[in-house]
Amino acid sequence: MSEQLNTGSHDLPVSDALAAFMTTGWEDTGRAGLTPLPQAAYTAKRRAALVQRFPGERLVVPSGTLKVRSNDCDHRFRPHSAYAYLTGGQEPDDVLVIAPSGQATLFTRPRSPRSAEGTAGQEFYRDRRYGEFWVGARPTLDEAEALHQIECAHLDRLPEALTGPARVLRGVDASVDARVAEHEGDAELAAFLSEMRLLKDEWEIAELQRAVDASVRGFEDVVRALPQALTHPRGERYVEGVFGLRARLEGNATGYETIAASGAHACVLHWIRNDGRLNPSDLLLLDAGVETDALYTADLTRTLPLSGRFGPVQRQVYELVYEAQSAGIAALRPGARFRDFHRAAMAVIAEGLRDWGVLSSAEGDLHRRYTLCSSGHMLGLDVHDCARARASQYLDGVLEAGQVLTVEPGLYLQPDDLTLPPELRGIGVRVEDDLLITEDGARLMSSALPRRPDEIESWMASLAEG
Repeated sequence: MSEQLNTGSHDLPVSDALAAFMTTGWEDTGRAGLTPLPQAAYTAKRRAALVQRFPGERLVVPSGTLKVRSNDCDHRFRPHSAYAYLTGGQEPDDVLVIAPSGQATLFTRPRSPRSAEGTAGQEFYRDRRYGEFWVGARPTLDEAEALHQIECAHLDRLPEALTGPARVLRGVDASVDARVAEHEGDAELAAFLSEMRLLKDEWEIAELQRAVDASVRGFEDVVRALPQALTHPRGERYVEGVFGLRARLEGNATGYETIAASGAHACVLHWIRNDGRLNPSDLLLLDAGVETDALYTADLTRTLPLSGRFGPVQRQVYELVYEAQSAGIAALRPGARFRDFHRAAMAVIAEGLRDWGVLSSAEGDLHRRYTLCSSGHMLGLDVHDCARARASQYLDGVLEAGQVLTVEPGLYLQPDDLTLPPELRGIGVRVEDDLLITEDGARLMSSALPRRPDEIESWMASLAEG
């Protein structure tokens, strides 16, 4: 019995008397009259589009499984984005199956019974991984159907729904992968599930704006907290914690690991150690985004002078990145190639580096030594959204109204780079905003966060006074 429950190594045995006592005296906790999830009407349309793309086929999309953090402690669960996109669900081990008839069923583990015999009746109080007393209550099947507006069935019935050929979103749930033979069209399913998300519907756009607005408030929180962060030996981590508080108060969490990089740490593109001290003479590169409860994330970056004012060389670098970003934003419009905004930004960067004497020419790609990564990406349920889409539909495709993306050029002038004059070494600057492609251009969703260097200084001063 103990082998079938996720009990801890230090849990005491359960006597027969206690087991019998635990099955009686419980009030009915069923919930009636539940309101469907706000995205339920949209998830139904998305499933219909999936059926239209693969008519007469069985399609299998798992939510994913719990992942161990250490020993018997799991990471907080987040479902695979494709599953969330199609159902709105967030429970582990769930599986969406669309039958060849087009009928969609969500297979889920419902709430633990409290009166059943044997192991099933002990899960709610003995199982540390799934028991209600340990991790909270799951919906019943009726409640899940009311919330998701989709037929739901017990997870125990999943094997009978996986008979015959099927396309499976693989690499999400090993037990599902093992049950269904690989299909030559599995990769095509994964690509289409990414490509579906290239265009956001009105509900998604509103959710992304909510994420952006909460993130702006998180940046304001950080600026207000800088005097305390500057006194702490791990000031970067102080910054991370302040933003993380906003993300947890207004959303699910941060949409990705916060980058709070001061000084030369800003030259590390994905600096997430965040263990450095803050020096008032340095810049702070803060790349952070709130993920909403529905799992849509913002992705914003500002590079802030920790003293409140840019030094001359810091301003020189910042202004070049700002001009590059402005050129990239100006290139956004329906019909433009996706890579056009990156090329526009890099042209400004290359010319600036030539003007500084760092490069002898703005031609070629030698500027990439100082700005290695691309200048933006799609945004949505994943911070790097639609990543499994075919290049023809994404990287080599054209922009369309309804897409949401970031524009984020940067300069990362490594502290040990002898091709740079000493005063430039160790400076990292990135400016990143989230934009919605509209019918006639692009809307800056993060316009509430100042971009120009003088505006940043004024903004920081006003928050310090407040």
